[in-house]
Amino acid sequence: MMMKILLLAHKERLTILDRLYESIAARTDCDLRRLSKSEQANLRRYFHDNVDVSRYERILLFDLSFKRLVRQPLFIRSIPNLVTLEFDVWQNYQPIEYQGKFSAHFRRLPAIRVLSSGFQVTKKLLAEGIDATFVPKGCYQDLLHNFGGVRDIELAFIGTTRADGYQGRRAILEAIKTREPGLKVLVTKPGNEYCEALNRIRFFISPDMGMNEYMIKNFEAMACGCVLCAFDQGEEENQVLGFVDMENLVLFRDVDELIGKLHCLRADPALADRIGAAGQALVEREYNYTRISEIIVEALRLPLRPNPVPGRLERLRLALRL
Repeated sequence: MMMKILLLAHKERLTILDRLYESIAARTDCDLRRLSKSEQANLRRYFHDNVDVSRYERILLFDLSFKRLVRQPLFIRSIPNLVTLEFDVWQNYQPIEYQGKFSAHFRRLPAIRVLSSGFQVTKKLLAEGIDATFVPKGCYQDLLHNFGGVRDIELAFIGTTRADGYQGRRAILEAIKTREPGLKVLVTKPGNEYCEALNRIRFFISPDMGMNEYMIKNFEAMACGCVLCAFDQGEEENQVLGFVDMENLVLFRDVDELIGKLHCLRADPALADRIGAAGQALVEREYNYTRISEIIVEALRLPLRPNPVPGRLERLRLALRL
């Protein structure tokens, strides 16, 4: 018998995740609900009006707005059989707005299971006593794939550099551009325009220094056949993901190393072709939504921790979010 789950997703989130929801639903008896921002901001009211929690073996909060969830610990703690999938827990360990706030929130929810998309981040959560499971990022390959066309943009990055957590990204791109003035920093609409741009890029630069986790753009660039040139997030992360330097991607720890490897690849375009093809094959094999949904469902099936009833003082602290 398939597990009965309630999957609460973000209504405004990109429709590209629909295929992942469908893959999860194919392996469970899934009730998918899409919550607006106002519904996420008042989960107590939404559950009171719309949810019979006794019907579900698991309730999965799928990458809902953390800034709204963090304000509701007392009610969230009362939700039984609760699992949350978070793509942004890496921010917990960076000197930015949400530093330490994910950990503090999860400690208020002792029975929750956290599905984290970074292996090293997951290890840190476990060391803090939080029930955490690693679920890697994936790629919707029906949309994001290699067209096999002409790559007329040699060196590029696609994405924002303005957000608080991306100062390092911006600094590295600026440093690369002083050595490689042809580097393009592009912004595209999601979906087809994004995919078409990736298919024009020969070397995709991933400049996310010190995050201890690879952003989803890395997997998407590989799926589209780019030669991924990524800031090295560490041996543990690479080993778990199957990332091998100069075999299925290019890793660098500083701008000099990147420039040296680019010179090597320009001199040996066949090597660059092999790296791009191997990266694409890795993502197609290991990080498609079918495989990621299997990992998520496996994590849902594992027994959860018991949920102790908070005492009066703890209830007060939760209500005050101390």
